[in-house]
Amino acid sequence: MKTTHVLMLTAFAALVAAAAPLIAQDGRPLRTMPHGTYQCALPGDADGLAYDVVEEEGFKIGTSSRYTIATGGGTYLMRGRELVFTSGPKKGEQFKRVGANQLQRMKADGTLSQLRCTRLLQPHRRSTPRPTPRGNPHRP
Repeated sequence: MKTTHVLMLTAFAALVAAAAPLIAQDGRPLRTMPHGTYQCALPGDADGLAYDVVEEEGFKIGTSSRYTIATGGGTYLMRGRELVFTSGPKKGEQFKRVGANQLQRMKADGTLSQLRCTRLLQPHRRSTPRPTPRGNPHRP
């Protein structure tokens, strides 16, 4: 084959592979969670707070299916709506995605516990500092 044909076939194969969703061996699509800090909490009661934050359960999700906590980090795998931490300090913990930015812990028997972890929104930061005004600071 000519070099151009080989290059075209390689490019086509790469395009097809990129367009196809990743599928786990059990047929469920592989996914990731939105990056950010996840705060975990238990429901409160009618007499007090709406929820009770459990600081030691929180984590951060970053790129490449990785997470971090104060004592280290590891990886996770998300198949369909189920997430399992596959390495690191939280290895073996399982969650179910119950919203775009929310996970609920699963017990060993597969039922849902009351612990929910919600991604916190980060305040918008400017990438460049604002210019210092010149002249009269009270004038627009």
